[in-house]
Amino acid sequence: MKRSNYVVCVLGLALVLVSCGIFINKKTERPVPEVKDTPAPIFASAPVYTSPFLNMSMQARSFAIQNGYSISYCFFIDMSIHSGKKRFFVYDLDKNVVLISGLVAHGSCKEGFLTDAKFSNVPGCGCSSSGKFKIGEKYRGQYGTSYKLYGLDITNSNAYRRAVVLHGFSCIPDEEIYPKPVCNSFGCPMVSASFFNKLAYIIDRSKKPIILWIY
Repeated sequence: MKRSNYVVCVLGLALVLVSCGIFINKKTERPVPEVKDTPAPIFASAPVYTSPFLNMSMQARSFAIQNGYSISYCFFIDMSIHSGKKRFFVYDLDKNVVLISGLVAHGSCKEGFLTDAKFSNVPGCGCSSSGKFKIGEKYRGQYGTSYKLYGLDITNSNAYRRAVVLHGFSCIPDEEIYPKPVCNSFGCPMVSASFFNKLAYIIDRSKKPIILWIY
């Protein structure tokens, strides 16, 4: 009887020790840190900015050097851009940056109203012409102060004969109006009065004629 009681006591003590060990282990457990996704790289290459005018500016500069035009500035007009957005760009050929931009009209081609530009070099067509122009003399005409334009390519060789000039007009706003279009011209690159004054400031102070490139 005493032996059986002893065995029972030993077994009971063993159970107590086992349960205490489980309790201690539970209390001393440390939470396993959560494994995150693959960390971001420490170094990330920044996107390289390339001017959309870089290729054309190189061509314009080369043409200007060969033909005695300004190598400081070039005016670009991208007629593929909606007329309600700024698409006349004054470009610094030395720094390869756009200095200012503005709205500009395209010709109606005598079709009433054209939302998208069409090009023609035919006298009396009323359309815009593509290509490079020499910005010539300042004069005062029907639309106030204007600059004569001389076509330098086969696509705009009749510009002077067609009286295509650079001028300002009140129907062209200063700020973008997209998705609405601006008014049409009779083929002239027509800008707002305010933007025209900015262009005139650059043109009048240039020692050599500036190229206007419409495309």
